[in-house]
Amino acid sequence: MPNQRIGLIDVGSNTIRLVIFEIDANQTITELQNIKTPARLVQYLDEDQIMKKDGIEVLLEALESFTEIAHRYHIETMISVATAAIRRSKNAQSILKLVKDKTDLDLKILNEEEEAFFGNYAVRHTTGLRDGVTIDIGGGSTELTLFKDKQVVKSHSFPFGVVSLKTQFFDGKEHNDPKAIKKAENWVREQMATLDWLSEVNVPLIGIGGSARNIADVFQRQSNYPIAGIHEYTMKESELVDTFQLLADSSMKQLSKLDGLSEDRKDIIIPAGIVFVQLFHYMDSSEFALSTRGLREGLVINYINRTHNTPYDLYGVKRQTVERMSKRYNIRAIGAHQRILLADRLINLLQEKNIISINEDQLILVHYAASLYNLGSYVEDDSKSQHTFYIISNSNLQGFNHKDRVRLALMASYKNRSLFNQYSQTVEGWFSEEESETLLQLGSIIKFAEALNDSHVNTVTDIQLTKRKNSEDEFELTVTYNGDVVSEKYRANKHKNHLERVLGGTVHIIFKSESQ
Repeated sequence: MPNQRIGLIDVGSNTIRLVIFEIDANQTITELQNIKTPARLVQYLDEDQIMKKDGIEVLLEALESFTEIAHRYHIETMISVATAAIRRSKNAQSILKLVKDKTDLDLKILNEEEEAFFGNYAVRHTTGLRDGVTIDIGGGSTELTLFKDKQVVKSHSFPFGVVSLKTQFFDGKEHNDPKAIKKAENWVREQMATLDWLSEVNVPLIGIGGSARNIADVFQRQSNYPIAGIHEYTMKESELVDTFQLLADSSMKQLSKLDGLSEDRKDIIIPAGIVFVQLFHYMDSSEFALSTRGLREGLVINYINRTHNTPYDLYGVKRQTVERMSKRYNIRAIGAHQRILLADRLINLLQEKNIISINEDQLILVHYAASLYNLGSYVEDDSKSQHTFYIISNSNLQGFNHKDRVRLALMASYKNRSLFNQYSQTVEGWFSEEESETLLQLGSIIKFAEALNDSHVNTVTDIQLTKRKNSEDEFELTVTYNGDVVSEKYRANKHKNHLERVLGGTVHIIFKSESQ
């Protein structure tokens, strides 16, 4: 089945954007192109809420350009939507007609509920967060949605955004005028107080959209964050507040030079920060989480789920991410399955003897790491460990927070203690000595499990572990097999030192045929 291309045009109050997605046979979504123009359409609404001619011309010019680009990409399906600026325009219908006449686009105006729903839909289908409040602040509106156990509970759209807040409180003033900031903070808190379900809800606040990403980007650059990506990155209250204070203390010239802050957002980032900080406090939130998947991704995932028998599962985000990544890097499913079974069996044997102790979440992560073990061989076999760690730790893995990403990378790339320590140093301080040792042991087990299936034809059918009589540090590992195990015997004996490190003793491997 050939890949499908979907074009999405998002006419927001602040920006107009064209995103081109490619969908492969595994329903993996790849972003081929992302083009935007900072149109600021909301500023063209007059006192009577009529879009001025200048604003309509800006809109048409952008759409004509975007449709031409989409045509060159051979788009099969085009989704085009508009949000607050067009929604509030009393001449919206005449605008839609002009758009149709000039570009042949059937531009759909999303109502407040739809806009909130699709942004939240993306978050619920691409993160591991089961509870939270999503916030998507645009130029002229702010959408909030509370969800519990992945199900929407409450939703609300406020008729203000970063551009309208800038106009309301900072018009004719400096971008960081202290009195204007204080006045805006008080006003935003008053708006939040109209929602009784929002007060002290004590769940993560999840930022969607460019303003939220910029806040996180600035903090990451300031703190020399060691891995790439914003998706499922989290910030503490103090980190969010300190980042806002940095922005508020910076002149416009300093903001222009601030790493992580987009040039076309420097004049509206303070209104955005006001909303994030005030909402965080009002909610008594536990953390500020980021999602790079929002309205546009929500529309596309919803379209795929409606047309392809729901391939994006709300409660299977991690599993599906690993499955799609395995296929992307050509990992043989039969070998991966055997690696998982053997690693699982070894862990059970070790837990029975109280040699290691891990919880259910750690065991699931081991299964995922065993599935993705040495995926870096897709790039180059000689340095597959290094490539594996880099790819996994620096990929936006949907469903995995950043610490779990690195845990997964450390186990899936395990080759030896030296390289493990080298990789761990890139995220120094993330894990305790005890957890680091556990991750090293689990990586060792996965590596030994791979050795027991070196030929990748799944000959090993069972494993038993016993202590040798009259010995405290000698073990016998009996490996039952069906078929030829010449390769497995060689590899297992060559790499048994990894298992011995976990056991703290000597291992004698006995291979026993099922026919014996």
